[in-house]
Amino acid sequence: MATSTKQVNLKLPSNLYASAESFAESYGYRNVQDLVTECLREKVFERSDFDLSFSEKEIELIDKIIEKTLKADKLVDAKEYFKEFK
Repeated sequence: MATSTKQVNLKLPSNLYASAESFAESYGYRNVQDLVTECLREKVFERSDFDLSFSEKEIELIDKIIEKTLKADKLVDAKEYFKEFK
């Protein structure tokens, strides 16, 4: 099964491009494009702190709960929190 791809054009400051080019060459990337692709994969799929499965309304609710918890000085560690559910 062939993978569909889209082309993206980026404008980078000259010094950033030169550094990326040097990094790509030093670490075995074929070119800057491969480096950028790998960086995006890492940022989007491996290190993403944002869970797209939550709706905007759910995220707002979570933010409100966190805010109220912090204001009430009721922040506890996970172990203590889950003790309440046993």
